[in-house]
Amino acid sequence: MTKDNKLGNQTGSELRTISRHIVRQLGMLNSACGDLPLSPVQAHALIEVSRGAISIKKLAQILNIDKSNASRALSHLVEKGFAHTKSNPRDSRSLLAHLTPQGRKLLQKLDHQQNIIFDEILCQLSPFETQQIETAMTLYHKAIHHSRLQQEYELREMTSEDNAPMAEVIRTVSAEYGLTSDKNDSVGNPNLDTLSEQYQGSDACYWVIEKEGEIFGGAGIAPLVITGETNPESQERVCELQQMYFSQALRGKGFTKRLAYLALDFAREQGFNSCYLETTAKLSEAVKLYESMGFKHLDVHLGTHLDTHQGDSGHHGSEMPMLLKL
Repeated sequence: MTKDNKLGNQTGSELRTISRHIVRQLGMLNSACGDLPLSPVQAHALIEVSRGAISIKKLAQILNIDKSNASRALSHLVEKGFAHTKSNPRDSRSLLAHLTPQGRKLLQKLDHQQNIIFDEILCQLSPFETQQIETAMTLYHKAIHHSRLQQEYELREMTSEDNAPMAEVIRTVSAEYGLTSDKNDSVGNPNLDTLSEQYQGSDACYWVIEKEGEIFGGAGIAPLVITGETNPESQERVCELQQMYFSQALRGKGFTKRLAYLALDFAREQGFNSCYLETTAKLSEAVKLYESMGFKHLDVHLGTHLDTHQGDSGHHGSEMPMLLKL
């Protein structure tokens, strides 16, 4: 897919700039947290150790740093008497860190210091603005988390070599949700094993997600073909988000939203005015996601004759039609 991403690059650059300024203004580049005997990394380690016994490996994972860095931070806490270690009863090769009473007193000072800093910041904002920032930061944090989970995967356009493995993903996921061929158009589609051939037009595309040569999921977008003559006066170009399926190993990593946004960006570039999809209540998480993205429920399937409620869009197994204005 050829794509002009100037807007995305500009937005990313602005977000990076804001993030840098926030890190600097919060003192995260300083050697110490104010007048406390802690570096920012050591302060983060102190907080996590306070939540319960923790190993160096787990601490490194939570702080998103390497084990040697986590070990140095923890060693400092132990040397200063803020923490102590004990053998891990489940693994004699590792140690578990615990806070000492002195460490808990230091944590109280750290909390007090940070509360003052953030109270001063929040005094500059209205309650509504504060809520907006909390919402935006939550989304930002979630996006960062998902981007890390996705790092080992490749998102790319489908080739003919992907036909068989992608068809297997669709059949497996459909069976998992009880969507047999008589209840799911995808499974009963005679072109399922040649899926890539259905997206050869310049205004259609199918993407797959691969890791180490294995296909874990995919989705496509294509012009919606309606054989009926419903709404003949409408000149809008409508596309359809199709065949979005992910194996269990891929779920919870944010790929559904990422792939949906990629497809919608492609649709806008091709001049489509609306995006249609059909899903089922059995896929409740997908329905919630589509709703959060702005898709609206329709009373009838697109291309449906209002007097018979029989669709002409080629779908018969998904009872929940939705539409998004692009």
